[in-house]
Amino acid sequence: MSASDERCAGAAGYAPHPYIGGRTAVLRALAAWRMRWPGAPRVIVLTGSPGSGRSRLLTGFLMMCDPEGRRQLPLDHMDPATVPPDLPAPAVPDPRGRTAAQLLRLLADHFRLNAARGEDICTELAAREEPVTIVVPDVDRAGPVRAADEPARVVREVLTPLATTGGVQLLADVPRALAAELARALPPGQARIIDLDDPEWADPAGLVRHAETALAPGAGVPELPFATDPSARRTLAEAMAQRAGGSRLTLQLAVQSLFMRPEGFDPADPAMLPGSVGEALDLHARRLGADPLTLRLLLAPLALAEGEGLPVQLWGPLADAVAGRDMSRDLADGMLLAAPFLQPVATGERDGADGGEPDGAQGGEEAGAKGGEEAGAKGGEEAGGAADGGRTLLRLMHPGIAEEIRAGLPDVRGAQTRIAMALLEAVPEQDWSRADPYVRDHLAAHTLDAGLLPQLLTDPGLFAHADPVAMRAAIEAVPLEQLGDPARTYLRIAPLLTRTQAPAAVRAAFLESAFVEDGLAPYAQALHGLGFALPWRTLWSVPLTGVRAVTAGSLPPPDAEGVAAEAAAAPDGTSAVAALFVPEGTPGSRPVPDADGAADPADMDGATGALLVHDLLRPGYVDADPARLRRPSEEARAAAPFGFSRGADSLRIWARASREVVATLLSDTPITGADLSPDGVLVVATGRGVTARQILAVPPAAAPTVPGQRTGPPDSAASDGLEGDH
Repeated sequence: MSASDERCAGAAGYAPHPYIGGRTAVLRALAAWRMRWPGAPRVIVLTGSPGSGRSRLLTGFLMMCDPEGRRQLPLDHMDPATVPPDLPAPAVPDPRGRTAAQLLRLLADHFRLNAARGEDICTELAAREEPVTIVVPDVDRAGPVRAADEPARVVREVLTPLATTGGVQLLADVPRALAAELARALPPGQARIIDLDDPEWADPAGLVRHAETALAPGAGVPELPFATDPSARRTLAEAMAQRAGGSRLTLQLAVQSLFMRPEGFDPADPAMLPGSVGEALDLHARRLGADPLTLRLLLAPLALAEGEGLPVQLWGPLADAVAGRDMSRDLADGMLLAAPFLQPVATGERDGADGGEPDGAQGGEEAGAKGGEEAGAKGGEEAGGAADGGRTLLRLMHPGIAEEIRAGLPDVRGAQTRIAMALLEAVPEQDWSRADPYVRDHLAAHTLDAGLLPQLLTDPGLFAHADPVAMRAAIEAVPLEQLGDPARTYLRIAPLLTRTQAPAAVRAAFLESAFVEDGLAPYAQALHGLGFALPWRTLWSVPLTGVRAVTAGSLPPPDAEGVAAEAAAAPDGTSAVAALFVPEGTPGSRPVPDADGAADPADMDGATGALLVHDLLRPGYVDADPARLRRPSEEARAAAPFGFSRGADSLRIWARASREVVATLLSDTPITGADLSPDGVLVVATGRGVTARQILAVPPAAAPTVPGQRTGPPDSAASDGLEGDH
């Protein structure tokens, strides 16, 4: 199968694919792969230069693999060797904007796998009786942060394991720099690289047909002499295709520029036709009487933009930043100049900052409960990034244009530094709740490309408000030794933030506890001053492992023999403490007493060992006889405003009067013990340590029609329903 097949297909009178318009040789190879033809490779790696038409080719091929799409194509008139058999549609996970972990989760969800790790996913797929077919397009657009080089991670952590898994039939569209790496992972004969720029797969006739169709008069297309006359149109299409050197993108830009300004165009002059994307940019500028450098500077902020696109209101300030001068006049006069290269992107989400007024207005119950319940509904690491509000964004019409402009910038790092400074200046009074969503979510990506990200990672407000998927990807791209303590804390709990997709107020609550756990109390305190209605205040945390159970209780006043009570004393002289059941031999612990009382291990789910006594309300252990420890009475617990229910790695606090959940705690390690004091101090032991949180939520009043008796689950019971939080 080679370029000669194109001529054979044309001679046979077959109709071209209506969407692709050619590529017969490649379509034959893909059809043979799909039907598992003897001798066909199990893995095909599709590659080519930006603008070679890989995405369009795969889209057209997938039309023929989809039962609904097949019904809309003239398959009976097409070359039979290019038409794949009528089989169930392959799995097509979309990597655009996603991390390698998210892509694996998409595959696991599609095939209904129980595995969470990549290697386990491949093991389960290999164990299936029937082989599976997977098509992964647009790998070059993977990742929420461009500078993090997520396409390489997708190839190494997703595609290579899939390719080496028996029973997996894989077709992947990857950048040329990674194509050989993926193919080398397989024994000879199992993989084939199809490079659309290689003469073997060239499609000159299809490119001419593409140009001829683009030049034909139609809706919105001016009737030009060299377009209305079929013979002249054919001649021009052949000249354009030959000059474009196989690049569909170069050809498309040439046609768009021509239709925008046909005056002075001479179809017989080859100097009027671009041979590359860069020449298309420069020729367009000159034909409009502009400086090509001005056009590139205008488009540079869009070439360096992250996510779905750049908000219109940020285009001017960032153009000024990149150019190092005022570009307002150039921008006002240059819309016609830039138009052929732009694409508007309409977003359906609200305008405004995540974590701003809507989050700040939520009470503790919204911040704690809905963050756990709603956030976990999508599960996995499927947070696709925060949406930029309900407005129109701008982006370049093709990544190949952005790549050309970035390659032409003399100092990308310097440009990104100036962009980062401009974005910081755009934050009103450095209040992240009022920041533009683009600034909030993508500032980290720009500073990463500028080499300045570690200096940015000291603001707890940014940590809470920024999209955790993009923030995590940016931080993970920095060597760990370059990160400060706050960034390391963020990175430690980032899987929890991305897994839950929680809103900003809930992210702030998780971060507040994490900062206290890591000894960064000032950062935790700062979060309480940022307008969040946090569901709790973390009082203390100890990195104590092996804790099997905890209980909140009290110590009576010192007796006549002068037994010390180092904990904070209540008006009645009692001291609120937490008893931690630890392994025997733990430094500072005392044996569990045999005497009756609240400290009896029988009351602690069968926990045995030794006891450590800790102040309930402040950091510090208490040197006290565990036999003196008393737990609250059942009457006191029943009169308390809150109760709780516990799962394996989650916990809910609910108001006793209304049965409404007011806070949800998720842990990245299993919960080994939990207790809630009558005055609302939650003590939780996990595999990492023990943490005490004062519940801040105001318990909602009971509805008049709801009886006041206790109807909910017991305080320490596990709740099967909590699995929905994950």
